[in-house]
Amino acid sequence: MFNFIPYLPLAQAAPSPAILQQELFSPQQTRPLPGQLDSVPVFNSNNPEVVKTEGILLSTFPSQGKKVPDAHLNFPFQGRFDLFSHHIARAIETPDDLRTLHLGVIVYNPSDRPVTVNILQAASYVSQPDAPFIKLPPMLDNTLGNIYAGPGDRVMNEVLRLKRQQGWAAQLVIPPKQSRMLMNHPIPVRPLTPPLNGRSTLLRLSSNGPVYMANLAMFAKQNQDGSERSPSLEEWQNLLENGDFAGPREPAPSPPDNLTGPEIYGRVAAVALGSRWQSQVTDSNSLYLAIPEAGQAFSYGLSTLLAGKMGTGQNQSAKLLVRYPGTAYEAHGNYGIEYNISLPLINNTDTTQTVNVLFQTPLKEDELSKPGLRFLSPPEPRVFFRGTVRIRYNDDKGLPRTKYWHLVQQRGQMGEPLVQLKMAPGERRLVKVDFLYPPDATPPQMLTVETLDSKK
Repeated sequence: MFNFIPYLPLAQAAPSPAILQQELFSPQQTRPLPGQLDSVPVFNSNNPEVVKTEGILLSTFPSQGKKVPDAHLNFPFQGRFDLFSHHIARAIETPDDLRTLHLGVIVYNPSDRPVTVNILQAASYVSQPDAPFIKLPPMLDNTLGNIYAGPGDRVMNEVLRLKRQQGWAAQLVIPPKQSRMLMNHPIPVRPLTPPLNGRSTLLRLSSNGPVYMANLAMFAKQNQDGSERSPSLEEWQNLLENGDFAGPREPAPSPPDNLTGPEIYGRVAAVALGSRWQSQVTDSNSLYLAIPEAGQAFSYGLSTLLAGKMGTGQNQSAKLLVRYPGTAYEAHGNYGIEYNISLPLINNTDTTQTVNVLFQTPLKEDELSKPGLRFLSPPEPRVFFRGTVRIRYNDDKGLPRTKYWHLVQQRGQMGEPLVQLKMAPGERRLVKVDFLYPPDATPPQMLTVETLDSKK
């Protein structure tokens, strides 16, 4: 980047007292991202994140006949819909209890004819052994798709490439008035040290009839020889009919219309509205986006929040169609949501310009004290984003290029260019940026277009 104005140094939370952080300010425009979320409903299960007791995580079944009616939201799915689930098993408090926690997604057909659920894309991984949180460089070529750190990172990488993970059927056929298991997956904690593991799941689904779904948590059953087995359909059905909420539930969120003090977003257990955000970024009354003047930049918010709009005035969090009381009011973070952003760039100047497109993690703000973004040098150690971003463009020779970059960004990290373009006077260049916002990331981020100062 460029045009950074250093603030006073801040002490870094690091072992060596000799290392100081400097806050850097980049004066520039921040803009709302054009477009909006689509109308695809998303079964969004993330409360509690750490599951210690068996029960119902999220149920859209009708409440009639259920032992705990408040645990069921009565929302049928039909046509296109998604399922997002992100939960952790932890036996640290009770180290002798190393039973495997299972997540079971049960689907019910209330109609009088068979219903087919098509599994369009699917991925579900645990951190151990599928996708451990390893330390990676800030930017790596991920053309082969084999670079990831954490299960959410790996899941989003595969669904971005329209994959259906091995082991998932293409279809699930549910007879009339019956249930079937869409998922019955373990989160093992034995023999891990510490006994801690998490599972992230994203499914893109389509149904030719109405279905109800529930995500349930149950510990493995024991065989006579002491070995473990997965719960059966009947055992899952019994938990659905007679079970209470899985626990412990997360702290209640701050009321969105009465923010006093630090914002508590809460964890999501709801049906959210929107699976994809498509954006055609142009200037007003134009088919193109004029590049910034030399030495200038502008940025668009990504996954902006109620109290983290980065001066754009835009909260991109998905609204909720139904939710449990005491859980999040919005699907903040937009975990599992795909962003498709088109930048039809044009160089309106009379000289050749060098243009960068960057993915960045500045310090979170809501209303900016002055136009610009704040960064840290060096960035804070905490990782705020780990995921794969696809960028498509024509290079300086006019050849079409597709690059997959795996990014690891810490709080306050400026980032390296996803692409650098040499644009002749009057030249037009379309740049497309696509990614799925991964769990285990902390929003918001910014997509920045900058023109380098040729005089420097």
